[in-house]
Amino acid sequence: MPQEIYLDNSATTRVSKAAAEKALYMMTECYGNPSSLHSKGFAAEREMTAAREILAQRLSAQPNEVYFTSGGTESDNIAILGAAHAKKRAGNRIVTTAIEHPAVLATMAALEKEGFEVVYVEPDADGNIPAAKFEPVIDAKTILVSVMTVNNETGAVLPLKEIAGIIKRKKAPALFHTDAVQAFCKLPLSMKKLGVDLISVSGHKVHAPKGVGALAVRSGVRILPHAFGGGQEKNLRPGTEGVPQICAFGAAVREMPAESDAERTVRAVQTHLIERLRAMPEVTLNSPENAMPYIVNLSAGRVRAETMLHFLAQRGIYVSSGSACGKAKPSHVLTAMGLPRERIESSLRVSLSAENTTEEIDAFADALALGLQTLSHT
Repeated sequence: MPQEIYLDNSATTRVSKAAAEKALYMMTECYGNPSSLHSKGFAAEREMTAAREILAQRLSAQPNEVYFTSGGTESDNIAILGAAHAKKRAGNRIVTTAIEHPAVLATMAALEKEGFEVVYVEPDADGNIPAAKFEPVIDAKTILVSVMTVNNETGAVLPLKEIAGIIKRKKAPALFHTDAVQAFCKLPLSMKKLGVDLISVSGHKVHAPKGVGALAVRSGVRILPHAFGGGQEKNLRPGTEGVPQICAFGAAVREMPAESDAERTVRAVQTHLIERLRAMPEVTLNSPENAMPYIVNLSAGRVRAETMLHFLAQRGIYVSSGSACGKAKPSHVLTAMGLPRERIESSLRVSLSAENTTEEIDAFADALALGLQTLSHT
């Protein structure tokens, strides 16, 4: 058994060897500025173009539709602010969900201060949000719909295709954005097939370094920039590109297995995890049954999440108590689901990658059972 068992892959992933090597190469050998008009600059630009092509292929997009950013949060900000301000003459309503990542919710709060009307669609008690809940709130004045592909705390998969159909039926002028940070390289993503206009993804969730992400913008879609500079990324995200991270992002994505192959591997591990958890009477599962297998949210009896996290970490086992961006605040996702406070305060998120094994799950489950036995009586 390894000395550490890492089950917090939705927070971040271990950088792959190929990505780390590519970043080092770009920093120490191919270090030119891609805007420079000499061979060193051209070489860096070629490497960045290759990375863009890799991401475009994985997103079923064209390379000219992919814009590099500093991560998922910036991608969400560019998409949401850019779409709202580009469309504001057509209406004032924005539709999102109550379970979005803080990168989306905080941006929505900023738009509300500007006078936009933002409607937050609530989840059912199991964490799912049926498409029918969007039907009454999307109207002819809706200019933006932003719905995540997969919830980062429960693994719930949102019905994007059906929502796209509602937007079309209601003849709304809305652009459709999805935060696909937890879905990228796990579920097949295609703007055309999903019916979306804007897709946000992040590098450090797929074994690339932190500090790099991308935004796919469907050809013909116009969003307004909110930063200004030297014209990089076609003025949508100006500033000298983080070339080492971008090229490492490409190297990491190139190595990622096909979504169906990875899903099969992770599903087997998740099935074993669910079996072990269901054998513990103190444990309650919070993820919906049809959740993506990469994320399992559970409540550990009466033991506060922070206490259990430290107990597990002392044994070299790493999980989280929700979104890493939540900074240990009570989960807004589980709160929106209407779960009791005690269940929210004891909630843990186990998030898997294709690198995790059933042996690691057994070690986690044994440690969790010991923690429940030990900590419940302290």
